[in-house]
Amino acid sequence: MLRLSMAAMVAHTLSRESELRGLAQLVRPGDICLDIGAAYGMYTFSLARLVGPTGQVHSFEPLRFPYQILESARRVAAAGHVITTNAALGPSNGRQRLCLPYRFGLPNHGWAHLETGLKNPGDGKILEVPVYSIDHICETRRLPFVTFMKVDVEGFESAVLTGGIRTIERHRPGLLLEIEERHLAKYGMTAADVAEPLLGMGYRMYIRWRGRWQKTNEVTGHRRNYLFSDRLS
Repeated sequence: MLRLSMAAMVAHTLSRESELRGLAQLVRPGDICLDIGAAYGMYTFSLARLVGPTGQVHSFEPLRFPYQILESARRVAAAGHVITTNAALGPSNGRQRLCLPYRFGLPNHGWAHLETGLKNPGDGKILEVPVYSIDHICETRRLPFVTFMKVDVEGFESAVLTGGIRTIERHRPGLLLEIEERHLAKYGMTAADVAEPLLGMGYRMYIRWRGRWQKTNEVTGHRRNYLFSDRLS
């Protein structure tokens, strides 16, 4: 069997999102990271390279097809320090309904979203998926610390962070969040509902611009990914 190297996976993913190139300022060998809404592993394998075999990456993807690709890639890369879980994360543990939209007769995995708290339901296939909270995962897996989390869950970001408040307060991980009004509106949320509680906790907000993390005070419609950190100078 042809083995795809970790370096090859990372080289491919780096061409997709500029924020990936800034991860090296946030993540070091031996760190522990969470990739929430991992999809096919674009962030998972970049983080895996940075934390190395002494670190850990815990990746969560509720949809079966992307998860199978993620897990297959992990096996091919022999990335034993990556732990994949076929589940969503949210404010509490349980099972929830997830809506998988279809476009032109095909599933749009990138727009799948949990129905809990949904204000504007859309059309799609309804699936039932397991859901865990960040705090539950960190406690049951006995993670000594968490350095970094990436959360991309189509407007459900605030609910995910609610389920990890103890972890966030205790370890102050860097948080890379997708914040888009079009997705947040499905839950009756705004960008301020996501950003302001974190800023109130002492986090600073950054965007990736011209090869650097640059501080910003507002969320705009021109970009979707925002870093919250209190460790960048």
